[in-house]
Amino acid sequence: MTHTTHRFDRYADVRSALADPALVPELPAPDGGPAGASVAWLRASVARFDSGESHRRRRALVEAELALLDPLALREAVIAGAGGDVPTRVVRTLAEALGMHEPAAVAEAVTVVAGAYFEGGDAAADEAVARLVAHLVQDPADAAALETVANRIGLLVQACDATAALVAADSGDVPQARALRENPPVRTMRRVAARVTHVAGRRIAEGDAVLLDLSAANRTHPVPLTFGAPPRVCPGRAHALALADGLRGRPLTPFARLHHQAAPLLLPNAWDHASAAVLAAQGFPAIGTTSLGVAAATGLPDGAAATVGATIALARSLGQGSFLFTVDAEGGFSDDVAEVAELARKLYEAGAAGINLEDGRPDGTLAPVELHAAKIAAVKAAVPALFVNARTDTHWLGRQAEETSTRLASYEQAGADGVFVPGLSDPVEVAELTAGLVTPLNLLYSPTGPTLAELAALGVRRVSLGSLLYRRALAAAVDTATAIRDGRPPADLETPSYAEVQRLAAR
Repeated sequence: MTHTTHRFDRYADVRSALADPALVPELPAPDGGPAGASVAWLRASVARFDSGESHRRRRALVEAELALLDPLALREAVIAGAGGDVPTRVVRTLAEALGMHEPAAVAEAVTVVAGAYFEGGDAAADEAVARLVAHLVQDPADAAALETVANRIGLLVQACDATAALVAADSGDVPQARALRENPPVRTMRRVAARVTHVAGRRIAEGDAVLLDLSAANRTHPVPLTFGAPPRVCPGRAHALALADGLRGRPLTPFARLHHQAAPLLLPNAWDHASAAVLAAQGFPAIGTTSLGVAAATGLPDGAAATVGATIALARSLGQGSFLFTVDAEGGFSDDVAEVAELARKLYEAGAAGINLEDGRPDGTLAPVELHAAKIAAVKAAVPALFVNARTDTHWLGRQAEETSTRLASYEQAGADGVFVPGLSDPVEVAELTAGLVTPLNLLYSPTGPTLAELAALGVRRVSLGSLLYRRALAAAVDTATAIRDGRPPADLETPSYAEVQRLAAR
């Protein structure tokens, strides 16, 4: 039977095809050959060329392996590693992190397999698969162990080429997100119809091939398909980016490093020197400021660009401490891009490690996406080492999720180091959003939302407390005063002494 090849290059059509369960990866031949002895067996045993329940089981094996790997540790390991070409350094680093013996020998064999992985085996690649299996499997008769090792090998093989492509696609003189949109490491994907389906009104018969041009699709939409799309988003996205960053030699500031650890950065927000100092004394690695707290403490409205002087003064006060801090600067207190860049320079000179810039406005509208992106780009050009956390208020204003992803993609491509979506807490939406991001996602803590552990599992890298602490402090003050007035005992809170507060201020 003759089958047709269908090509799609429109963004919506490519997304639709990637999400269509009838379109599956081009499956290998049912007979994979003797267990553990060939590329054909490997292709028949891994999640990459599978679908349905066995794909879910095999993907879970890969995800379990990746869960053991800290992206920041991988980044540092590949920087410190010995020389060699990019694929070899990547595989050797991963093999070491996974606890494999003789990682150099593993890397040598994996690079041979990688050359034949997508196109079919040859004698050298088959022999390399057999060597890897003999090296990694204790009992060749254990089918479950063989499947686990097959997917470990598949993880290494895909990392070998994919990370090298990430490095090649990345350009050091433009933001990483923009480079990957313009030159995605995976330019095309191929699917086969397991049954009759339709994409963009076109009938696709069972057995027809579907070629998806990701490169062309990305040119028509701001949200790139760098790591695929649900339900088959690349599970090693964070690890691949960390390895690529390390291979490119990109420096991380101490504050930026906090966004690339296994657990999300929990960022408490202070409103004056004492509140920041007392939080730092409790071991929080970094402190944020809250624009509401700063504004309310001075009798001014929040979000109205009224507290630029108070914000700079607070930054200069906090800069005298020994802790890292980032400043909530509303929308930069101006729509003049040069003024926003100058504010960022003053905050950095005062000691700030980061700045939070929001696109929400006091009248309940959003700043034009082009204007906010221009502010971000100007700040990064003026102060490259300042961590820019680009906030969008789409969820607080009830905008559609599509606008959120579009805005964040634009802010990433303008140079943002992280992105922030207060009001977002639905796990499905969070997972959908992180799948397309290159930079760390920051969310606002909600007592009724996911826990820190759940947010970490969803890929969230920073959790801010916003104005919560300031509002709780007001509540505690009111409760204490009214309790004494009304003859009730005040709430039993551990209260710092006069001398302790004095010591904190003196620091």
